[in-house]
Amino acid sequence: MIILISLYSILTILAIIHIILYGSRPTKSLSWLLIVLIFPFFGILLYIIFGINRRRFKFFKLKETVKRRLYNEKFRDKLVKEKQVDFTNKKSEKLSKLMRNSSGFAARPANKVSVLQNGAKTFEVIFEELQKAEKFIHLQYYIFEEGELFDRLYSLLKEKLENNVEVRILYDAIGSYSWRKKITKKFKNIGAKVYPIMPLHYGSFLFTLNYRNHRKIIIIDGKVGFTGGVNISDKYIKSNSELGIWDDTHLLLKGSAVDHLHRVFIKDYYFASDQEMLLQDEYLPETEEQGDVAVQIVAGGPDSDHPSIMQQYISMINLAEEYIYISNPYFIPNSAMMEALRIAALSGVVIKLLVPKKSDSWLAKHSMLSFFEELLYLGIEVYQQKDDFLHSKVIVMDGEIASVGSGNFDHRSFEHNFETNALIYDKKIAERICEDFMNDCDEGVLLEYETYKNRPLKQKLSEGIARFFSPLL
Repeated sequence: MIILISLYSILTILAIIHIILYGSRPTKSLSWLLIVLIFPFFGILLYIIFGINRRRFKFFKLKETVKRRLYNEKFRDKLVKEKQVDFTNKKSEKLSKLMRNSSGFAARPANKVSVLQNGAKTFEVIFEELQKAEKFIHLQYYIFEEGELFDRLYSLLKEKLENNVEVRILYDAIGSYSWRKKITKKFKNIGAKVYPIMPLHYGSFLFTLNYRNHRKIIIIDGKVGFTGGVNISDKYIKSNSELGIWDDTHLLLKGSAVDHLHRVFIKDYYFASDQEMLLQDEYLPETEEQGDVAVQIVAGGPDSDHPSIMQQYISMINLAEEYIYISNPYFIPNSAMMEALRIAALSGVVIKLLVPKKSDSWLAKHSMLSFFEELLYLGIEVYQQKDDFLHSKVIVMDGEIASVGSGNFDHRSFEHNFETNALIYDKKIAERICEDFMNDCDEGVLLEYETYKNRPLKQKLSEGIARFFSPLL
């Protein structure tokens, strides 16, 4: 018993010292201190897995992370001679410059963008474009799940492989955990190249578990790209639970921005497979002008020098002059994000927030609910989608700029996940997304401040407990 107490004391002191020295924010550090003290041993384990700020603490220089940084240096020159967008709008120019310096990709002109809303229609477009592939298909998803969509995808890819179209697949080791063994073997048997991102290996388990690849990307022949929030799952086409059908937003891209989206995939493929072959010219064809829309790919992750997704969201809120509309399933803002929202709301910017009424996570749902009272007090309109499960990650600013992607409004997307968003600098697209947003709000439930602040004490306690554990999210 004495040995156990001594061990616990030593580990607790070391954890507290580490939190004090390397904590990213005082509020988050305080939460971790309480978790470590309240939950003996278990709290320390949670901190090791979920709490260590590996961007700031150089201990995160795993072999894989070093590879990603070396990749950036080795192939940076391939992005230098690109045609830039000549913005006349100062807000667009400022945002695009920030994201170029933060994330590495400049805004690209001459794109055609199609906004995909309905899950069934989204996959019809995806399969239609996949059917046209002549050289290669590259897919990257957080979740692959068996079902109707999976079977259809397998049949299509099998047919393409038989016609000498190369197929490469990346999947997240946690998000697609149930998919990883039998199904990956099934794909490999027909000639597809399949690799996990951040596999859970002995020796690196504690350092990779908390860092997930949440991206959703399809590249076809280097000319057509898809990105957004949709995974390969029947949740998007039929109701399999009380959450209903998952409601999401996705993008079909054609034009110069596809090259940058493809480079995100190529970097992850190199990271997962150790293969540099995708940097050959045959996989990076010259992109043709397809339209008149400027698009900027924003890629962020724990190996990045800057929290690009968080910086993008805060910058859009700060730059808004008239309104900012946010649709997100996991709205758990950190202190910097909350301050940006306060400043915008108090300066007269109209802010509307659309979130799901139902959730696939009790902790995420109640942590999110804990922020609503203050948001409503500030005059921010909060709508809850009441029927299906809202999964879209969308922001529209002043009817000029829109963002669609995989990044949530939470600690995980800001600090721990590999994410990809597409910034669209186009009034027509922004107005189209804004119209869809307003239609969803009209069908949702608008929360009232006076009613919400008088919610039951039991609910307030649940929210407080959930918010206490929000650093884990």
